[in-house]
Amino acid sequence: MIKSEKEYNAIVERIEELLSNPDNIENPDTKGFVELNLLSDLVADYEEKQYPILNPTLPEAIKLRMQERGLNQKSLSEYLGVSTSRISEYLNGKSEPTLKIAREISRKLDIEASIVLGV
Repeated sequence: MIKSEKEYNAIVERIEELLSNPDNIENPDTKGFVELNLLSDLVADYEEKQYPILNPTLPEAIKLRMQERGLNQKSLSEYLGVSTSRISEYLNGKSEPTLKIAREISRKLDIEASIVLGV
């Protein structure tokens, strides 16, 4: 278990050294391969605790999907069957969608229900 940022940095440095040798990545019979895997697991556990990745907010998720799909507020409002002003309220966090619209957002924009419902 990594107990401090200093230990974390030292282990990350060691991982970088191990990664410079292709045998440590490809050959499970080498000592470096085993060490690399053990250290990588330690770093992953530490990062999960110290630097958790939080779920995006509903406005962030909608904006991302809009960007990915080339949608603007008008086209999104038509796609979801709500007014552009309502879309603006969702994007600014001023209102929450109804359950019916939340279901449509989740289904049509492929956003996890837990994000849409704020769970």
